[in-house]
Amino acid sequence: MVTHVYGRVTIRDDERYVRGMVARLTRIHEAKQADPWKMTDSPKDYIDAMLKMIVGVEIEVTRLIGKSKLSQNKEVRDIVGAGYALKAQGNNVMGEAMLAAAVNAEQAS
Repeated sequence: MVTHVYGRVTIRDDERYVRGMVARLTRIHEAKQADPWKMTDSPKDYIDAMLKMIVGVEIEVTRLIGKSKLSQNKEVRDIVGAGYALKAQGNNVMGEAMLAAAVNAEQAS
């Protein structure tokens, strides 16, 4: 399963944009932590130095193409085996997708 994204890329390396984006991403991803980290938890000179090393990339998406190849050309038992093998390896999302593909293949036959 894959998604191809097409669009116009803009490099956003101005300090204000990057600082704002990092602050928003930090709030989002730290919110689930018992003791969420904030940018103000680190010394200002450290944050300033780190932000200078980040280049923002903005993509104006103009087209999305999704593709799914889940062994539709295989026997149902092979699709099921692949699904369970993926789940055993910890890839639950793909494993479940394969098992759903097996159900769809069985219903189609």
